[in-house]
Amino acid sequence: MRKSQAKKLPLAPDAKFNDILVTRFVNNLMWQGKKNTAFSLFYDAIDRVSKQTNDNGYEVWRRALNNVTPAVEVRSRRIGGATFQIPAEVRADRKVSLSIKWLIRYSRDRNGKSMADKLAGEIVAASKGEGGAFKKKEDTHRMAEANKAFAHFRI
Repeated sequence: MRKSQAKKLPLAPDAKFNDILVTRFVNNLMWQGKKNTAFSLFYDAIDRVSKQTNDNGYEVWRRALNNVTPAVEVRSRRIGGATFQIPAEVRADRKVSLSIKWLIRYSRDRNGKSMADKLAGEIVAASKGEGGAFKKKEDTHRMAEANKAFAHFRI
């Protein structure tokens, strides 16, 4: 076990929007260390979003991320031989991480010609409160609400 928690390395903001969150998103989007490919894919998706919505693509993406960010989740805890799903608040850092991962995962599952097309579709859907990532957030909240009776087992 570690003596102290590992230090988080600071991320460099991206070139176009000068935002660390974009870099974080692209790092999750990236496969096999191909960061330039991931950046071009992301920027292409943002351009497609701005064409589809006639709005600033970056702002739509931020709105989509906020819409899929969960407030509560359920954590499994074993108590006396039974496993309970206990609702718990989500840490700020984990909120962002979950929303990014869900947005990317459900955009990969979408139908579309290219990944940029799929990502743009999921971003537009999430900004409107639709799509797979938004449904995942709603399901997570519903699960936490259903297991509210076990909240007293919280650590």
